[in-house]
Amino acid sequence: MTEVQMTQVTFTPSAIAALKEIIVKENRPADQPLRVGVEGGGCSGLTYLLDFDEKGEFDEEFDIDGLKVVLDKRHSLYVYGMEVDFQAGLNDRGFTFKNPNAKESCGCGTSFSV
Repeated sequence: MTEVQMTQVTFTPSAIAALKEIIVKENRPADQPLRVGVEGGGCSGLTYLLDFDEKGEFDEEFDIDGLKVVLDKRHSLYVYGMEVDFQAGLNDRGFTFKNPNAKESCGCGTSFSV
């Protein structure tokens, strides 16, 4: 499996395919970037952020296999080296985050602490 990487975050081919499918199904504008980052909350303190958004003042922009991706430079510390994957199984379906910076993660895998 070949992974596509931006400076801080790696996307697997299945994650890229799922994101492109979402763009088509939701009829998203082609120039609207995907935001990768973190926000406060969740049972472990920080929650992963993966959503379509506008580019902000502190954002770096990347092209990942035709997807525009933005990352707030202030979030780099929390996501550096993280892999975003998409699981399409019957029991485990959705985006997963493998973060080498996380000291603890919650049971659902969307919240972590550093």
